[in-house]
Amino acid sequence: MSYDPSMPSPPEPPDLTYPWQPLPPQPPRPRHVPHREPVGHHSDLRVLRGAYRLQRRTATLTALGYFTLFLVLSAFAPRVMTSTVADGVPAGLLLALLQLPVTWLAIALYEHTARRHVDPLADRIRRTAELDARRGAAR
Repeated sequence: MSYDPSMPSPPEPPDLTYPWQPLPPQPPRPRHVPHREPVGHHSDLRVLRGAYRLQRRTATLTALGYFTLFLVLSAFAPRVMTSTVADGVPAGLLLALLQLPVTWLAIALYEHTARRHVDPLADRIRRTAELDARRGAAR
């Protein structure tokens, strides 16, 4: 076999000062870590914020909506508020007394939406975060 200058030469081993000198260490290979977004940027957090926003709006609009209706009727419909409903009880007094049950209804709606929508999402995010923490501690 003859020497052909057009052929690429094989890679040369590194220059060693002594023949018994060990080869220099190879650079460490990067460990393959599957790409996962951190929990803070997870889409579940956006869904959780949206569910919590809906929960707040439902409860707030229930309580404040009724109170605003009561104020508007008091200011612009005094004839309705002074009319008697039953046994001489004015409608305004009845609507005022209904404010407490409406507030309880708002609290009940808040609890219901929390149990049905927000709590399951929060539990799932909490479990995911705990799993991520365990995986990070195992590395």
